[in-house]
Amino acid sequence: MGHCAIAPEAPSARQACFKSAPLTPDNPLMSPVAARTRCAITQPPLDLAAWAACFDAPELPVLASTASFIEDWRLTEDAADAHGLAETLATDPLMMLKLLAHVAALRRGREGSEPETATEALVMLGITPFFRSFGPQPVAEDWLADNAAALAGFHQVLRRSHRAANFAMAFAVHRMDHDAAVIHEAALLHDFAELLLWLHAPALALDIQQRQQQDPGLRSAVVQRQVLGIELAELQHALMQRWRLPALLVQITDDQAMARAASGGQAQLRNVWLAIRVARHSAQGWDNPALPDDVHDVADLLHLSPDAAQRLLLDIDAD
Repeated sequence: MGHCAIAPEAPSARQACFKSAPLTPDNPLMSPVAARTRCAITQPPLDLAAWAACFDAPELPVLASTASFIEDWRLTEDAADAHGLAETLATDPLMMLKLLAHVAALRRGREGSEPETATEALVMLGITPFFRSFGPQPVAEDWLADNAAALAGFHQVLRRSHRAANFAMAFAVHRMDHDAAVIHEAALLHDFAELLLWLHAPALALDIQQRQQQDPGLRSAVVQRQVLGIELAELQHALMQRWRLPALLVQITDDQAMARAASGGQAQLRNVWLAIRVARHSAQGWDNPALPDDVHDVADLLHLSPDAAQRLLLDIDAD
């Protein structure tokens, strides 16, 4: 059982981190937004399984802009189409998780290819079923409205995810990769467990942040294990498997496996891996000592000179 403090009262039937409304026959995953209760994890759960039990994809909040966008489109549902909806939904990693997990649950046990992008998921689900399944959404910014430091940490991770996705998309377009949308999504979702930590365990996330500020050489995996008892990459991998997300997305949560595959010449994985590296190393500016190696590797991936690769990175970041 995880150690979670929940207001207004702790759940009795489910000892994990969410108090859920009863599920309805026509909507097996979604519960009414008004009945959802936020989980506040104040102490680390006992192990990885207990951590994973603290999160359900249907209960995740979304960005305020996404929640507003869905309600605007709900008013003109007949005019909505999969491509138009996907353009906005695919910029929100939390909404993408909810959508892909929902479709995966509906497809459980069925044959056929799995949707890997927002557009594919919406086409498979249908516009009317989408709006029926996804009612008014809880808002991430509202959850952290009374905790400025946690909201800032959440936005910092979100910005890094968006930058990684932008780099990944630009690299894929340069390579003329037909799976550019999947590559963009893979980079966008790479750090979603860190977003969930800021939302559900802000005190623990702040503890990690403060320890790394005090010791800049402290590796993320080490401090996460010190504070949480697990590494976020392990949690992320477990959640993606639990929610039956597409195989490529599950693969990219394993940083060591992706690094090995990327070094072995798999262009798509190299594309995602380098985008994540560049976004992380340039988060505080372009003077990080690790960036020259990143630039060299990007140049190799895109068949550019190092100077041209450097200019391309700066141009992408300026957009």
